[in-house]
Amino acid sequence: MASSSSPQPLASTSGSSHNAVLAPSDPTATPTTATVEGPNFDQEHSLNDLLESYARIGFQASSLGKAIEIVREMRAWRPPPPSTTSDEPEDEPSSSTPEYDPEDRYRPPTDRTTIFLGYTSNLISSGLREILCYLAKHKMISCLVTTAGGIEEDFIKCLGKTYVGEKGFEESGRELRGKGLNRIGNLIVPNSNYCSFEDWVVPILHQMTAEQAAPTNTSWAPSDVIHRLGKEINDESSVYYWCYKNNIPVFCPALTDGSLGDMLYFHSYKTSTPLVIDIVKDIRRLNDMSVKSKRAGMIILGGGVCKHQIANAMLFRNGADYAVYMNTGNEYDGSDSGARTDEAVSWGKIKADAKQVKVYADATLVFPLLVSQTFAKEKWDEARA
Repeated sequence: MASSSSPQPLASTSGSSHNAVLAPSDPTATPTTATVEGPNFDQEHSLNDLLESYARIGFQASSLGKAIEIVREMRAWRPPPPSTTSDEPEDEPSSSTPEYDPEDRYRPPTDRTTIFLGYTSNLISSGLREILCYLAKHKMISCLVTTAGGIEEDFIKCLGKTYVGEKGFEESGRELRGKGLNRIGNLIVPNSNYCSFEDWVVPILHQMTAEQAAPTNTSWAPSDVIHRLGKEINDESSVYYWCYKNNIPVFCPALTDGSLGDMLYFHSYKTSTPLVIDIVKDIRRLNDMSVKSKRAGMIILGGGVCKHQIANAMLFRNGADYAVYMNTGNEYDGSDSGARTDEAVSWGKIKADAKQVKVYADATLVFPLLVSQTFAKEKWDEARA
């Protein structure tokens, strides 16, 4: 006779076990979004076909797909036509050419989204510099925000080459130091490049110092310094040459944190009158651009100063309408660099109903793909039309 404690047949418990493992699906909870589906390589794919499939692949591929969609939308937005019911007379068009005002470049566009593009200095050191140059050349962005290295490395590349290290990230720091070489990740920059930069920039700093005295009384903000250097470099491979040509403001809150700061330091000992740089002037300009924008979109590559400076400017307009972050940072340490877009919503830096996404990826991998499907694709399509 079987003991009362003997195991019962599986059949007697199969119903409850089955329900515990596979609870019935609620038909009303089934997602209505696109089904997961990767590219079919039995068919030949163009780059465009491949990237259009990213939104359905899942994980960070889908995040990139969403980023592409958001950038397309921020680029396409236009304000509604003005009301025709107003009794106020329209302004008569002026027959004279208005006098150029240097502050014009800090006024946001009135007919489209103001796009604030931020990036860390290492991305100018990388080949993303050429993509940023393309965007500035074709006036596809409204302003740039970066750090000191993101300024100087652009000019330094006009004066000397940056190389891909033969041993990648495993190059010996001791050996490189002995050879007068510097490593940025897996990139190599010779010391001679910085010597060339010093020879080029210090005379310009001398001239700018002279101009701040009477009778000129020129006042320099960091963006004014960058505008002037973009003019002086006169090189079409430079991001900031095109920003100068197209009156695109470049903000650099941490202008002294790099080789440019070293040059300002050396210069301060070579002149009896120091060069005065007014950072308050620029924070007013950047925040005013945000406040006066009809729509505002952020595209931020990396973290740190450039990320927060743009996001904080959005606070003064109750948040950005669009936000795309691309970086590898995680939020577990409470850093702003790793923070997700939703954290910015809590501060009022991104609107609660904004189109927003964070792509967890190295920007050198994904930003070229995003640009190829948005800014560049639109221009190619226009050229073919």
